[in-house]
Amino acid sequence: MSWMIYGANGYTGELIAREAVARGMTPILAGRSKAKVERLAHELKLECRIFDLDSTAGIAAQLKGLKAVLLTAGPFSATSQPMVQACIQAGAHYLDITGEIDVFEQVFRRDADARKAGVVLCPGVGFDVIPTDCVAAALKEALPDAVELHLGFDTTVSLSPGTMKTTLESAPQGGRVRRDGKLIHVPLAHEVRRIDFGRGERLAVAVPWGDVSTAFHTTGIPNITVFVPGSRVSIFGMKLGNLFGPLMKLPAVQRMLAALVTKTVKGPDEVARAGMPAYVWGEAINARGERRIARVKTSNGYSLTIPGSLAVLNHLLTHDAPAGFTTPSRLVGSNLLSQLPGGADILID
Repeated sequence: MSWMIYGANGYTGELIAREAVARGMTPILAGRSKAKVERLAHELKLECRIFDLDSTAGIAAQLKGLKAVLLTAGPFSATSQPMVQACIQAGAHYLDITGEIDVFEQVFRRDADARKAGVVLCPGVGFDVIPTDCVAAALKEALPDAVELHLGFDTTVSLSPGTMKTTLESAPQGGRVRRDGKLIHVPLAHEVRRIDFGRGERLAVAVPWGDVSTAFHTTGIPNITVFVPGSRVSIFGMKLGNLFGPLMKLPAVQRMLAALVTKTVKGPDEVARAGMPAYVWGEAINARGERRIARVKTSNGYSLTIPGSLAVLNHLLTHDAPAGFTTPSRLVGSNLLSQLPGGADILID
């Protein structure tokens, strides 16, 4: 069955395309960069299509007859909405590797339209958010009456250009958490605590990670916060960012930062990725104060995103799935992480 990787010319898109071919899969490669997409398609002996995302009708025409689309081109705040609309029009399942809270919520709002069209919408099929989503689902199973959920991860992997641009774009929006079932804005670094993610207790800081959206849709737990390790210097810098947020929102500043990232940031190579595991942690608490803690060690974000996205894609190609919005663990199961190369069983205390 035909499917497409849109954004195959990007760092992560190319890695996924190469692994797909190694598995005997034949995706159609697509993107806006004609030279890069055609060069990769020629090397991998795959069909390619060159188009931008300016016209929903134009995108839908390119998707006609496809079973699914995996969107790897960011920033997803700009690329997701037109692709979701085109997938609904064309009857193609939609997947992406975003970690952006607002994108998850925008896709969720298309749930009813997707159901009518018989289309599955499953954003976040990479490291954002497969490991933490599976941890959230496992904790919900272990403590069904949990009312509070804390998630987090510890990794030293460097960022790709696309991920760095997305991070800079979202930084001026400040922090986000879920309280009483609602997403609320909070200052950056509004909560600091010590956490053992899996390699010893470390100082950790709350961050606006995608799980404050997806983990709620997966578990229904009404209060969710996500943490990552942070030095005292970095935490101080985040708090300073609360003061300079309005400046970073300026289009001219964002363009300058994006250009700087393009010139200076390169994604980690295969050797670097192999030496950068991730430690994923979660904590569920119920109204009586009972607590369950989960930990799992995985490969780094990029190395896990490759098989993770292909596993969810393959599930959609080979299984019937309820139409509408879903999350990776809801679609495939909370044991998805243990089935991936570089994944493992989640251990719950």
